[in-house]
Amino acid sequence: MEDRLNHLSHLVIGRAIEVHKELGPGLLESAYEACLEYELQQASLKVERQKPVRLKYKTLELDCGYRLDLLVEGQLVVEVKSVAELMPIFDAQVLTYIRLANVPLGLLMNFNAPVLKNGLKRFIR
Repeated sequence: MEDRLNHLSHLVIGRAIEVHKELGPGLLESAYEACLEYELQQASLKVERQKPVRLKYKTLELDCGYRLDLLVEGQLVVEVKSVAELMPIFDAQVLTYIRLANVPLGLLMNFNAPVLKNGLKRFIR
């Protein structure tokens, strides 16, 4: 299972680097999100964009409007950012999303970084 997740995250990161090389920094998050979705679909991966996630509290289920930017193969949450600098709250957001979606892995990607690899963070649940 771990090998499959590592392969999946490397594939997603490679496609994200392709998007970043083509577009460069400075665009809206939604543009990077759509282009990354396209790239992942071209790689024959199942991608759900803006997937709603319910919040469960004890026996209560709430639809609070939480949405995953991308859910890849039902196993990997990708949170797309285009900001000057990644803040700790973004880490908390990804960790919360992977817990709420009950998936093992998350990636935080800041497409506004001059080099995408400097704007990447990987999270394991």
